Amino acid sequence: MAREHRSGRMAALLGEVRRDWQLLLLISIPVAWFIVFRYIPMYGAQIAFRDFAASKGVWGSEWVGWKNFERFFSSYMFSTTMRNTLGISLYSLVAGFPVPIILALALNNAGSGAFKKSVQMIIYAPYFISTVVMVGMIIQFMSPTIGLFGNLSRLMGRETVNLLGEPGYFWSIFVISGIWQGAGWGTVIYLAALAAISPELHEAAIIDGASRMQRTWHIDIPGIMPTIVTLLILNMGQIMNVGFEKVFLMQNALNLSSSEVIATYVYKIGLSGFPKYSYGSAIGLFNSVINLVLIVLMNAVAKKATHTGLW
Repeated sequence: MAREHRSGRMAALLGEVRRDWQLLLLISIPVAWFIVFRYIPMYGAQIAFRDFAASKGVWGSEWVGWKNFERFFSSYMFSTTMRNTLGISLYSLVAGFPVPIILALALNNAGSGAFKKSVQMIIYAPYFISTVVMVGMIIQFMSPTIGLFGNLSRLMGRETVNLLGEPGYFWSIFVISGIWQGAGWGTVIYLAALAAISPELHEAAIIDGASRMQRTWHIDIPGIMPTIVTLLILNMGQIMNVGFEKVFLMQNALNLSSSEVIATYVYKIGLSGFPKYSYGSAIGLFNSVINLVLIVLMNAVAKKATHTGLW
């Protein structure tokens, strides 16, 4: 009886495969990509627990346990990199996360005229600027000799300041430029969520005499709340991953105390100069574990508070 049941299930499964083979073939490409580039390389994470030597290979290198992690925790760079990584990430989250929501709500109430289309084009355009070009623009604007801010300071009779050379300005420059570049993309996501809200809710609210602000507060915001919660969880899960490329390109010897984050430190330790593969891998693994813990905790809190989560 059990054998017949198993054979029946197998026949049903083969029937579904024959029916949907095109979809299965299509999804096999990203699945294969994840397996090859995401899951198979995970075996290399054990380098963090070994004194890796290329001549001995991963399995032949000496096992040292938590030695590389203890070395990082006792390093003078631990407090600096953690402070800068968390500080820049939290600053970006607090200052930047509400901006796309506000822009989307404003554009949603702006009608469908030329003004709305012009604003959309202006705020979307910076997202398509590459990081290298963006940092080049920042360096040009902030230059004390030929930059916009330097020239304005001279016109006003003030002493010019090398803003990128001052550690106290680095976080703000990084965050503000990031908001300018990325707010448009976030606005697209929230506008799509707003478009899914039933117009009948607004029609009923208008009949009841609700103002535009009341409709925004009681219909639009609750309608996009699942999207807000989902993106907040994802952002919390990336809080330790400050953009390496942008930080590295903006970094110089003068602002190093405010710009050295875990990603740039791992690159310098693990890949450049005389690389310390095991030490760099330990720092990177620590960073990934913290991100995993944060996204799990944030998902649990969001599900308890709003009944919305990633899983």
